[in-house]
Amino acid sequence: MTTAFANVLAFTAAAAVLVATPGLDTTVVLRQATVEGPKSAALAACGVVTGLLVWGISAAAGLSAVLLASRLAYAALTWAGAVYLVVVGIRMLLDRDNLHHNPAASDFPPMGSDGVASFRRGLLTNLLNPKVGLFYVTFLPQFIPSGPSVGAFALMLAGIHLLLTTAWFSMLVTLSVPFRRLLAKPTFRRTLNRTAGCVFVVFGLKLATSPN
Repeated sequence: MTTAFANVLAFTAAAAVLVATPGLDTTVVLRQATVEGPKSAALAACGVVTGLLVWGISAAAGLSAVLLASRLAYAALTWAGAVYLVVVGIRMLLDRDNLHHNPAASDFPPMGSDGVASFRRGLLTNLLNPKVGLFYVTFLPQFIPSGPSVGAFALMLAGIHLLLTTAWFSMLVTLSVPFRRLLAKPTFRRTLNRTAGCVFVVFGLKLATSPN
């Protein structure tokens, strides 16, 4: 077994564990599945994956390293992300985030402009978190062997991470369908919406207070 192949296997195993570990991105997708249904959750997941793609390409091109080397740019992105997360979290806690409708127990609200909002939420939640860039810049190099092109190998590892994330979100969205009646209950939706709001606020405050 070549060193490169062994490193790919090791990265895949480590990344799979990290992807399945509950975090902000998973919270976003689960919240959308509960409040707005599987289509909205799928679009939020697409937004998250798109954000990961941007970070992955940036890391491979060295742009993330440049961003993280600039304290001003890093601080600006950190505060923008923190404010966004706290504002969205507070809206959820106040039940002002797409809870004005009352769909039937067996149905989810129709997808319209909310689809764009779901995608945007997943995208911004990921893009405005510089910790994702830090993850790629610090985690990927541990699995890049000497010899191959660093940029190409890093991009391949980022692609594996994207595929694992897509598979994980696909499973979550698929599992939400059999439980759509439970998920559509106003009490259940309100509870998870407020729980997600707390998670957003906590992550936002953590992001704002974390050292640059």
